[in-house]
Amino acid sequence: MNYVISLIKEIVKRRRLIWDLSRADFKKRFVGSYFGVVWMFVQPIVTVLIYFFVFQLGFKSVPPVPGVPYVLWLVPGIVPWFFYSETLNCVTGCLQEYNYLVKKVVFQVEILPIIKLISCVIVHSFFVVIMLGMALCYGRMPMVTWLQIVYYSFAASMLALAIGYLTSAVNVFFKDMAQIVSISLQFGMWLTPIMYHESMFADKAPWVLPILKLNPFYYIVAGYRDSMLTGNWFWERPRLTLYFWAVTLVIGLAGLKVFKRLRPHFSDVL
Repeated sequence: MNYVISLIKEIVKRRRLIWDLSRADFKKRFVGSYFGVVWMFVQPIVTVLIYFFVFQLGFKSVPPVPGVPYVLWLVPGIVPWFFYSETLNCVTGCLQEYNYLVKKVVFQVEILPIIKLISCVIVHSFFVVIMLGMALCYGRMPMVTWLQIVYYSFAASMLALAIGYLTSAVNVFFKDMAQIVSISLQFGMWLTPIMYHESMFADKAPWVLPILKLNPFYYIVAGYRDSMLTGNWFWERPRLTLYFWAVTLVIGLAGLKVFKRLRPHFSDVL
């Protein structure tokens, strides 16, 4: 616990450096690219359009929320997933990417995952604006619960960071970890009810529902949709809220413990 407290103090102390490095990391993504920041939106928008044409126009899926078009239901599920998966992928490889900083004795390497996280948050903020804009274009009236997106984005950040401390430390010594994370995220997207609604299992396989809820990211997806579509608050899911933060805390403490134990050997391997 002392390690966690000292890390928080270090983050507060070096907040200016972290912000400057995060902005630089964000800008670095588009250096030398002709269309620059446009590419940031291409893949997610194409993905949403594909699912829209396949599920709503092709299979003519019934909207899970009455009166809400499928695409408007899909976007609040897929936006946080893109943020989570990008953050976890970036954090996993951050020690290799910034190996020149890791080798500096005076540099606190624990802040590198934070830098990657903030860089991804900047990208995510653009998509949140697009998501809100889509809702308005479809005639949805703004709701107070839209502000709750900030809370669920924070929750997704903490989950990605908790896992990321573990995967980034292991990835220094076991390079296949990055590939394992990438493949796991592909499976995870389908193990989370993003493209489909969990009610489809209610009659044929009701035992699937509690299993789906064991996935901590279920809480994030459900929360985004509660905030955007139904107007429910996070305290209306008390058990799921407690479960999510308990799991995130356990994973985070385990990840930081592994990170701390392996940290003295990072510079030797890198």
